[in-house]
Amino acid sequence: MSSADAGSAARQGPPQRPRRADAQRNYERLLATAREVFGERGVDAPLDDIARRAGIGNATMYRHFPTRRELIIAVYADEVAALCTQGEALLDDESPADALFGWLRAFIAHVAAKRELALAIPDDQGGQRSALFDRWHKSMRTTASTLLTHAQSRGAVDTDLDVSDLLTLANGIAVASSDTDQAERCLGLLRRAIAT
Repeated sequence: MSSADAGSAARQGPPQRPRRADAQRNYERLLATAREVFGERGVDAPLDDIARRAGIGNATMYRHFPTRRELIIAVYADEVAALCTQGEALLDDESPADALFGWLRAFIAHVAAKRELALAIPDDQGGQRSALFDRWHKSMRTTASTLLTHAQSRGAVDTDLDVSDLLTLANGIAVASSDTDQAERCLGLLRRAIAT
């Protein structure tokens, strides 16, 4: 699976009929607005406020997202897909080490900023939440692995480094850092430790 496939896989949910153009625009506007509102006010922000800010009626919003859970899932899936797509674009960077660490910087920011969003997805009896998390983690891991392998093949980073260890270290930076300056310093230390 390429990291482009990873981005696509991160967005996938149950198969849906293609939307009309106006319905697709409404869906995308609601998604973008929900991302903003959740970022500003948290995932408990009133859904009616999201519809109002998007300039879309409540009935239309609930047709696209019948529950808060579905809206949160869609927003988070879109965030993961964007992160994976960014990784694909970075493969064209002249410096594979810069590409890898540019993506790790984005991954750390994603984990730090979107953790609350991901944790807000309620668990369910059918195991859908676990399946979603497995798919999202696989997509991010595939992207990281592609960038790491590329950097290793160019002699830019230690060939003994495993993608699981790299993501564990990056996740630790995201969760434990007190601010973005500390996260950036820790990422710099990691880069120096694995550079060849």
